Amino acid sequence: MKKIEIGKLLNRKPVELDTGAARTYITGKVVLVTGGGGSIGSELCRQIIKFDPELLIILDIYENNAYDVYTELNRKSPGRVKVCIASVRDMKRLENIFDEYKPHIVFHAAAHKHIPLMEDSPGEAVKNNVFGTLNTAKCADKFGAEKFILISSDKAVNPTNVMGATKRICEMIVQCMQNASKTEFAAVRFGNVLGSNGSVIPLFMRQIENGGPVTVTHKDAARFFMTIPEAAGLVLLSAGYAKDSGIFILDMGEPIKIYDLARALIELSGLKPDIDIKIEVCGLRPGEKLNEELFSDDEAPVKTCHDKIFICKPIDMDITVLKTVLNDLDKVKASADSEKIKDAIAAAVPSYVREII
Repeated sequence: MKKIEIGKLLNRKPVELDTGAARTYITGKVVLVTGGGGSIGSELCRQIIKFDPELLIILDIYENNAYDVYTELNRKSPGRVKVCIASVRDMKRLENIFDEYKPHIVFHAAAHKHIPLMEDSPGEAVKNNVFGTLNTAKCADKFGAEKFILISSDKAVNPTNVMGATKRICEMIVQCMQNASKTEFAAVRFGNVLGSNGSVIPLFMRQIENGGPVTVTHKDAARFFMTIPEAAGLVLLSAGYAKDSGIFILDMGEPIKIYDLARALIELSGLKPDIDIKIEVCGLRPGEKLNEELFSDDEAPVKTCHDKIFICKPIDMDITVLKTVLNDLDKVKASADSEKIKDAIAAAVPSYVREII
């Protein structure tokens, strides 16, 4: 197989994001990245260390990835990188970390993201995504962080799955915190990130290496795609605009059909689709949409200082309603009844549409 240049799959030029402006708010500061061992979190850490933070804290529950990133970055900036093995579910542990290091900037990338897995384990999505975000946001507020940036998803828009619906609740938490805290809170909405852990590209490449078939869910299924550097750049630039609050989105051009992506990847590998490698259509998985959206009808995106970055101004959130929602979710998150948990999620997110079993 030929070595694949992932950017060629975009069908557009990658957006040039000059992240140099991030130096103004990162240099000399303590920066914490939750999920810092993951695909996006680790790339954020690589970018952040270039801007000479006082300390970069990689927080992750999975020690192996966190250690790999630490080893890589500590060679370049010895003494400026710290790993904290912790779960965002553990409020006491988070409080101890925030109290000890007093981070100025928090990038919250820790989350469960696999759609089919979260359909089967909705309580885990609620615990990790919703209450993990709430815990981290509360700590940012309590210990005086300057900025808190949530990594969200286009699947939070009119969600049809648990993962997307929990991400929408995370956005609601951030919007309410912005109104009640001195910390600047904002969210960044991603499309699918090419080459990230759990994305279709590593899956397709494994299938090609094994001789096929490459499996796609639907011939017309389409997604917005971005590269890992675009994703990290969007987060860093959005943090600089965070005083404006809201949800930041990158202009990712037109959505790409997954079927076309599979064909292109086979061809870039030096092989012929349907001759050397078969493509099989296996049907949409539970909770999957045919097409994704970047914003809802009641969100009015406007351009920021960068003509490829848009911001959706926050919808008015009643914090009393949100507290009730979170209380109801807290009561059912450990339930063995998945449908009861999904009912509570649906009550929290009116735009959540799901199949009733």
